[in-house]
Amino acid sequence: MSEAILEMQNVEKRFGGVRAIDQFSLKVEPGMIYGLIGPNGAGKTTIFNTITGIYQADGGRILFQGKNITKIEPHEAAHLGIARTFQNIRLFGNLSVKTNVMISCNMHSKYHLGDALLRTPRYRKATKETEDCAMEFLDIVGLADKGEERASSLPYGHQRKLEIARAMATDPKLLLLDEPAAGMNADESLELVEFIRKLKQRFDITILMIEHHMDVVTNLCDACTVLNFGKTLATGTVEEIKKNPEVIAAYLGGDE
Repeated sequence: MSEAILEMQNVEKRFGGVRAIDQFSLKVEPGMIYGLIGPNGAGKTTIFNTITGIYQADGGRILFQGKNITKIEPHEAAHLGIARTFQNIRLFGNLSVKTNVMISCNMHSKYHLGDALLRTPRYRKATKETEDCAMEFLDIVGLADKGEERASSLPYGHQRKLEIARAMATDPKLLLLDEPAAGMNADESLELVEFIRKLKQRFDITILMIEHHMDVVTNLCDACTVLNFGKTLATGTVEEIKKNPEVIAAYLGGDE
């Protein structure tokens, strides 16, 4: 078995006297689509925030490709190859669709402030490359014809795809998706499943996702962990999870 791309070892995060994450451990192998499920308030988004450096863990270790990133800053996480989306879409709504993605593409540009001020050939070349990069990702998510539109004007499902395109434009090795199907109907969720599957195959990327739609989890995830009150309730394949009595009682709605 290959080395885990992401490993969390007995991670804790406290807010006052509340343990939002309590001795949480996780191991995600390269190439997996791994799900985090559980009731609202179970600690799922807090886990994403500790992985990406928005929160600092109060205990335990977080390893990314074997490197200790427990005390990492958000910009360092992005440069290492960790990208994420948010449960509540966080686009630059007043900017164009293309500019939203160009901001992410620009993360790897190699020009200096002086180049930008003087509009040197290096700056102009980098700007053209950034624009080409943005249009490539918009084409991948089916939004190439929306490039000049304001991001806030897009329908909800297209905004979700734009957020994923923006995350992918940072060239991540690990993509964290926080409830990508939130607010979608059954048909939109099915379309999202196919979109994420094609994205994973095209870029050979590892995905860790939080999701409440069990049909999305069932159709996408190789394995998942169920959280309850910040603790691991169960870990296994989706079929194993769905048959677990504790999971049924805590999350899937009681005895069938």
